[in-house]
Amino acid sequence: MAYTTKSKVQFPSQAVSDEKKQSFEYGSDVAKAIERDWFNKDSRSGRYYQTNDEYHRLRLYARGEQSINKYKDEFAINGDLSYLNLDWKPVPIIPKFVDIVVNGMQDRLFSIKAFAQDPISTGRRTNFVNDIQRDINAKGLLQDIENQLGIDARNIPIEDGPENTEELELYMQLEYKQGIEIAEEQAIENIFLRNKYKELKKRIDYDLAVLGIGAAKHSFNNTDGIKLNYVDPANLVWSYTEDPNFEDCYYFGEVKKVKINELKKEFPEFTVEDIEDLQKKGSYYNNYDNSSSYNNDEQDNNTVTLLYFNWKSFENSVYKIKETTTGGNKAIIKKDDFNPPKDKRTRFERVAQAIEVIYEGVYILGASKLLKWEKAKNMIRPYSNTNKVMMNYIVSAPRIYKGNINSLVSKMTPYADLIQLTHLKMQQAIQRMTPSGVYLDADGLAEIDLGNGTSYNPQEALNMYFQTGSIIGRSLTVDGEMNPGKVPIQELPGGGGNQIQILIGAYNQYLQMIRDVSGLNEARDGSDPDPKALVGVQKLAAANSNVATRHILDSSMFITSSLAEAIALRVKDVLEFHPTREAFISGIGQFSVGALEDMKELHLHDFGIFLEIEPDAEEKGLLENNIQTALSQGGIFLEDAIDIREIKNTKLANQLLKIRRLRKQAADQAQAQAASVAQAEAQGQAQIQIEQAKAQAEQVKSSSKIQVSTAKNELSIKKLEVEARTKRELMQFEYDLNVKLKALELEAQKELAEKQNKTQKDIADKKTSVSGIAGPPKTNKPKKSFESKGNDVLGGIDLSRFEPR
Repeated sequence: MAYTTKSKVQFPSQAVSDEKKQSFEYGSDVAKAIERDWFNKDSRSGRYYQTNDEYHRLRLYARGEQSINKYKDEFAINGDLSYLNLDWKPVPIIPKFVDIVVNGMQDRLFSIKAFAQDPISTGRRTNFVNDIQRDINAKGLLQDIENQLGIDARNIPIEDGPENTEELELYMQLEYKQGIEIAEEQAIENIFLRNKYKELKKRIDYDLAVLGIGAAKHSFNNTDGIKLNYVDPANLVWSYTEDPNFEDCYYFGEVKKVKINELKKEFPEFTVEDIEDLQKKGSYYNNYDNSSSYNNDEQDNNTVTLLYFNWKSFENSVYKIKETTTGGNKAIIKKDDFNPPKDKRTRFERVAQAIEVIYEGVYILGASKLLKWEKAKNMIRPYSNTNKVMMNYIVSAPRIYKGNINSLVSKMTPYADLIQLTHLKMQQAIQRMTPSGVYLDADGLAEIDLGNGTSYNPQEALNMYFQTGSIIGRSLTVDGEMNPGKVPIQELPGGGGNQIQILIGAYNQYLQMIRDVSGLNEARDGSDPDPKALVGVQKLAAANSNVATRHILDSSMFITSSLAEAIALRVKDVLEFHPTREAFISGIGQFSVGALEDMKELHLHDFGIFLEIEPDAEEKGLLENNIQTALSQGGIFLEDAIDIREIKNTKLANQLLKIRRLRKQAADQAQAQAASVAQAEAQGQAQIQIEQAKAQAEQVKSSSKIQVSTAKNELSIKKLEVEARTKRELMQFEYDLNVKLKALELEAQKELAEKQNKTQKDIADKKTSVSGIAGPPKTNKPKKSFESKGNDVLGGIDLSRFEPR
């Protein structure tokens, strides 16, 4: 821990005139008071040296390079270590835990957010909110205007805008961003990038974990512009405070070793004789206090040790308010010792206001010489309170009490020493271990007769035992009695095994104690996870470990946010007063051309600076579980899940998840209602179509019947026509046949008449033949008539077989 002394050092009074405060004599008194407070060479117990030695010790433990002298003292007997042959190298236990904390902090990414809070920006934000609120209230009217006139009169598109007041609040936090705020964020990020703040932050985080304190400095010069510098806490001095963020400190100082040539560049007004004198006096500081032997290698007679310090005080802004002849008032600047007489006839009065100021000084330690003392030229003041001034140093020590600082490593060092001692004792125990041996009973071997005339001596028995593992013994002696040495060879256990097991248990116990006091459990480092533990239990243990070291992360974020706020104030001064204003704007505008116009008016605005830290793995896991649950239940769309994952603030992300779920539910309800209406309309339309189909079917049926009837009639008519034509043809055929038969008959009768005139003999001879020819043959059947009887009427022929089937 860092130490503080109980002795009180008297600093010069601040209740003096401004003129006296600006004198070198007053500055020298301040520097000497700081020197007495921190660099007490007479008592050899100055805070600076004690703190410096303690920080050096903690850094060695954090690197696994602590001194081994204390361990040797534990093993030495009257200082003699000649009988020990041990590896004294420290076991690097603490570096692993330090790396877990520091590297874990680097994984917590953040983004800088600027919130404009000046009247101009606040008015713009208020007007925008009012416009959106009017859109929400007149949503129906605006929709009617768009439907009837085709004009979108909304301030933002309906698909991007909020639907109610709750969504409006979330919309303002997530979506609304003024151009001036974007320009401010880009300006701060550009300064961080130029100063390589990512690397600087790693060193600060390492100091917070190892030393328990981290510090940085911001400044401005015409050459480099706004500068951010790392400050080694071992070289830092400050006024007594119990504030973890050192905000009530009225002085800060930083010890630096400066080469003589660099000193000449910084103070060109010094002559060669002055430089030689300063070199002689300043080099005495190397022997100022030799309690820190580790600095001996860094001693150089060509360097001087300087103390750069800031002293916060106040000055009175005094004005003489004079009443003019016209009845008006005129303000005239006066010195703070101006004190007009209190007389009614006096036409003027004194008005004063106290404002904080910072004085900068450079002091040579060991030489009692002040090189510089002046009021700071580039003081920064908050826009909301111009009477207050911000110090150039930003310091944070989350575990400070009564001026004493405790760190994570300081809690581990006692157990790291015990682990180292246990490790050395284990080496010693291993060296003293004896191997496993065997006990050989010579009397038992004497009773054994191999039966082949050879003797069973101890050497042969050992060779057989070591090569085969077998031994020969006799349960009875030659006399027939029980042989107590029937097992002639027995194994003896080696020495030291139990002691090593005890040391291993002690080693693990001390390692567990480190985890307990630091809060870095097995789930955090993943070195020995419990195979029987559930995943949720492991995550809970890791989350608890993160909580145990949250104060270190909070201090790191405080330093970063304070630097961002200081940069924002310095950027305003650069843009308003500095001659390189245009070059600065161009340098920042390269990241966004659209921010150039806003950048030119940046100094007219006031901003609240805060950091938005990305959620850790546990918070991301909880949010992802909510997203997956909503997706599996159909509560949100995939696009909603993508938008929610882009939000770094888990609280706002969950709020957006709620709103998107409500929107999805409303959309699903509207869709279901529309589907129900459409289904009802479809059912009605289907019923109408069914009725129409039935009517059409009846119409088709009637038409078919008519067509069938018409076809039947036509078919009947055609049938009658065919029947009449057929009968007419039959009658004609019958008539022709009868005519032919009648002609044949007449011809036959004619021939018969001619032949009757022939001789009777011929007629007699041919009678049979003539009679056969003259008439039909004689049969018992009746004669057939060729007259159509009943077949000369219509319908006599059945034509049903010709009808269509």
